[in-house]
Amino acid sequence: MEKFYNIWKYAFWHGDGDDFHHKITQGSQKFTSFSNSITTTHLRPLTLVLQGPAGVGKTTLAKKWMLEWTQHNLPKTLQAAFYLSCRDLSRQETCTFAELIAKKWPHAQEAGPEILAQAQRFLFVVDGFDELRVPSGSLVQDICGDWKKQKPVAALLGSLLKRKLFPKATLLVTTRPGALGELRLLVEQPLFIEVEGLSERDRRDYFLRHFGQEDPALRALEAMESNPALSHMGAAPAVCWVVCTCLQVQMEKGEDPAPTCHTATSLFLCFLCGQFAPSPGGSSGLRPRVPLSAVCLLAAQGAWAQTSVFDREDLGRLGVTEADLQPFLDRSILQEDADCEGRYAFVHLSVQQFLAALFYVLDSDTQGDGDRCPRDVGDAQRLLSKEERLRNPTLTLVGHFLFGLANEKRARELEATFGCRVSTGVRRELLRSVSAASQPFSSAAHAKEAVSRLYESQEESLVKEAVAHVEVVSLRLQNQTDVVHASFCLQHCENLQRVSLQVDKGVFLENDGASESDTSKDDHHALCLWTNLCSVFSSNKNLSFLDVQQSYLSHSSVRILCEQITRVTCHLQKVVIKNVFPTDAYQDFCLAFIGKKTLTQLSLEGSFHGDKMLVLLLCEALKHRRCSLQYLRLGSCSDITQQWDDFSLALEINQTLQFLDLTDNELRDEGVKLLCTTLRHPKCFLQRLSLENCHLTEACGKELSSALIVNQRLTHLCLAKNDLGDRGLKLLCEGLSYPECQLRTLVLWQCNITKRGCKHISKLLQEDSSLTHLDLGLNPIATGLWFLCEALRKPNCNLKWLGLRGCSITSFCCRDLVSALTSNQRLEALDLGQNMLGQSGLTVLFEGLKRSRGPLKTLRLKMDRSSVEIQKLLREVGDSNPRLTVEWEDTVMTRSSCCDFPF
Repeated sequence: MEKFYNIWKYAFWHGDGDDFHHKITQGSQKFTSFSNSITTTHLRPLTLVLQGPAGVGKTTLAKKWMLEWTQHNLPKTLQAAFYLSCRDLSRQETCTFAELIAKKWPHAQEAGPEILAQAQRFLFVVDGFDELRVPSGSLVQDICGDWKKQKPVAALLGSLLKRKLFPKATLLVTTRPGALGELRLLVEQPLFIEVEGLSERDRRDYFLRHFGQEDPALRALEAMESNPALSHMGAAPAVCWVVCTCLQVQMEKGEDPAPTCHTATSLFLCFLCGQFAPSPGGSSGLRPRVPLSAVCLLAAQGAWAQTSVFDREDLGRLGVTEADLQPFLDRSILQEDADCEGRYAFVHLSVQQFLAALFYVLDSDTQGDGDRCPRDVGDAQRLLSKEERLRNPTLTLVGHFLFGLANEKRARELEATFGCRVSTGVRRELLRSVSAASQPFSSAAHAKEAVSRLYESQEESLVKEAVAHVEVVSLRLQNQTDVVHASFCLQHCENLQRVSLQVDKGVFLENDGASESDTSKDDHHALCLWTNLCSVFSSNKNLSFLDVQQSYLSHSSVRILCEQITRVTCHLQKVVIKNVFPTDAYQDFCLAFIGKKTLTQLSLEGSFHGDKMLVLLLCEALKHRRCSLQYLRLGSCSDITQQWDDFSLALEINQTLQFLDLTDNELRDEGVKLLCTTLRHPKCFLQRLSLENCHLTEACGKELSSALIVNQRLTHLCLAKNDLGDRGLKLLCEGLSYPECQLRTLVLWQCNITKRGCKHISKLLQEDSSLTHLDLGLNPIATGLWFLCEALRKPNCNLKWLGLRGCSITSFCCRDLVSALTSNQRLEALDLGQNMLGQSGLTVLFEGLKRSRGPLKTLRLKMDRSSVEIQKLLREVGDSNPRLTVEWEDTVMTRSSCCDFPF
C-alpha cells in the first residue's frame, strides 16, 4: 500500500496529463500497469478513482493521501483537503457547497472569487460513491458553477465531479465496482486504480502475526485458501481477522479447521457462535436473544438500503437500542465510528450480509414484537428474486448465506448458542427460487448460480428436493470452485438425462506450460474434483446424453472422463465432442467408445486434421461386434479421404450405422467418388447421408446418381451449400428418376440452382418419383416456381413438404401457386419464408387458400402482421380452413429443420 501511494505522488508531481491519461485510463488498471505508465511531465487537473470491494482500504488510503497533502509533503502550493462522505451527503438537505465544506474551512462563506484562482491548492475526496442515495438522474440535473448558491446536495456533487465547481481542483473518488458505470458518466478522463487489498504475502504475514507460530498460522491460511470465495474475501483485513479469530479457537480445541472453511456460511456461523460461546467451566453463557434479532434486523435493513453505517436515527426508526448493540460492540462485530459518536458499522460488509441472512431464518416468535417498528426490508422471496439482485448486488451474497443457513446442523448450533428457534418456512422459498425458471439448470448461467447456492447449504435433503425433477444440466466450469459445486449437486440428480459441459482454460494446468511444481500441486487437486464430477456418468443410470463443447481439458482429465465412460454402469447413448483441446483427446474418446454397446449416436467435431490414428480408432469402434452406433457425425476431418479404404471397410462390416453426417469435410468430387463406391456396396446399410458444405461441384452429380440407383436403402440425402448448379442437378435427377431409387428426402439448400434447374426437378416430380420432402431454400429460382407449380398440379407428384425459403419469389408467382395448391392432393407443408410476396401477393394467396380444401396443414410466410388487411385475411383463412396453420417469421435466415437429421 505504501509503495502504491508513493507512485501516485510521483505521478502527480512529474506526470504529463495527455500522455499519462492515455496510458492508464483504459478501464481498471492493476498496480503494475499503473506504475509502468508514469512519465516525466506535468499532470493537472487530476481525477483519480480508487475502486475495489468493501474493506480493502480505499477510504484508509484516501485519508492517508489527505493527511500527506495537508502536511506539505507534496508541493507547498497544495494545502487544503476536503473530505466528503457520500453516506453523509445522502442525509443532507438543500445547501450551498460552501456549507458542505464549512467544517473544514469555517470562513468558506465569506471567501471571495479569488478562491477559484487558487483551486489547484484543493483536494476533494469523495468517499464511498457507491453509498450515495439520491434520486436517479439527479447528479446531472441542475448543474451549477456557483459554490454559494443553494442547491440539492446531488446537484452540488454532480457539479463538482463534472468540474463546474473548482475545475482545477484535484478529485479523489472511492467506490465499489458496482457504481463505476454511473461514475463514468460524470467524470472526464479519470485514472482508474483497482485497490486489491491484502496480497497473498500480506495475508501470510497477517496470519503469522495473529497466531504467533508458523504451523497453526499456515494451517489456518491453507484452510481459508482452499475456498476461493473466502480467499477472495480475505483481501480485506477485517475478513482475515474473522477467519483467524474463528479458526484459532477451533485449533486450540484440537479441531481440524478445514471443514469450517468449506463454505463461507460455516465460517461466519462458527465465528458468530464462537464469540458468544460460554467460557470454559462457566455457566451456560450469554443468550442475547433480542440483541441477536435486533442486530440482524439492522443488518437486513442496511442490505436493502445499501448502507453499512447506522446512526441513532436509524436505530430509533427500527426500534433498536444502543444497549441491544453492546454485546456485538464488545466482541468487535460492530464498531463505533471514532470520529462520530453514536454511529455504528459492522466490522465488514460480509459480516453484515451474513447477519442479514440470519434475519430471515430466525423464528418470528424469537424476534420479539414484530410491529414495534417499520421494517423497510423485503421478504425472502423478494430477496432471492433476480430483479432485486440486479437492482441491488449486495443482496446476492445475502441470498447465498440464506441457503447456507438452511442446514439442520447449523440451525441446532444457533439454537444452542443463542437459545433461538430457526424457522423452517424459508426452505420453501429457497426451493421456489431454484425452480423459478422453467428449466433452471438448462442454461449455464442459471445453473452456475443454482449449484453454487445449493452447495452453500451443504444440506443433502434440500439439494435432493431441489434437483429431484432436473433432467437437463448445462455447466460452464470456469474454475475449480465451479467443479466442486457441480459435482456436489449432480450426485443428487437421480433423474438426470443430459449433461452439457464447457470447461474454460485454466481449470486444468497440465497442458498450459505451467511449472512442474505448480502443475503437480494445483492439478492434483483439480483432478480429484474432476473425478468426483465425472463419477456421475457411471453412477446415474438415467444419464444418456453427454455434450462436451469448447473445452480445454488435459491428458489426465480426458483419461478420467473416458474411464467413467468405459464402465459397464455408464449408460450413455448420445455423445457430442466438439472443439475440445488438446486435439489428441479425440483419440482417447474413440478408444473409450470401442465396444460401448449403449452408444447409438456420436458426433465428433474439431481441429483434428491429419489425425490418422483417430480415424483408425473410429474404424475399430465401427467394426467391433458390440457396436450399436446408428448415427455418426464426423466434422472438419479433411483427411478422411486418405484413409477411405479403412473407413469404407468399417462401413461394410458395421450393420447398425444408418445416419452418416460428413458436414464441413473437404471431400470434394474425388472424395465423393470414393464414398459412392461404398454406397454401391451391397453391405452398406446407410439410410441417411449429409454432405453439406463438402466443396462439391456439378461433377459429383453423375457419381451420386449411379449410387442412388444401386443403393435402395438410402432415403435421405443432404447436399446443402455445395455448388451443384443446374447441370449437377440434372445429372442427379437422372438417377432419381429410376424406379429402383428410394430417396424420399433431398436437401438442396443454397446449391446455386436457378430457373433451369427447376425444369429438371419438375420433370422428375411428374414421373411418380419417390421424393416426398424437397428443400430448395436460398436458391435464386425466381420464375422457376412456374415449373414447380406445374409438377404440383400433376397427380403423380408425391411431395408432402416443399421448402422455398429465400428463393426470390415475388407476388407475380402467387396466382400459379394458388392454382397448384388448389389442385394438389398430397402437399402438407410449404415454406415460403424470406420471400417478398408483398400485400398483393399475400392477398391472392389467402383468397385462394380460403377456397382450398387441399391437404396443406402448414404454411410459413414473411409478412407484416401489423397490417389490418393481413390480419383480416388470416382470420378468414382460419375460419374457412381450420386445418391450416399459417406461421410467420422475421428476418432470420435459418433453414427448416424438417429435413435435418435428428440428434
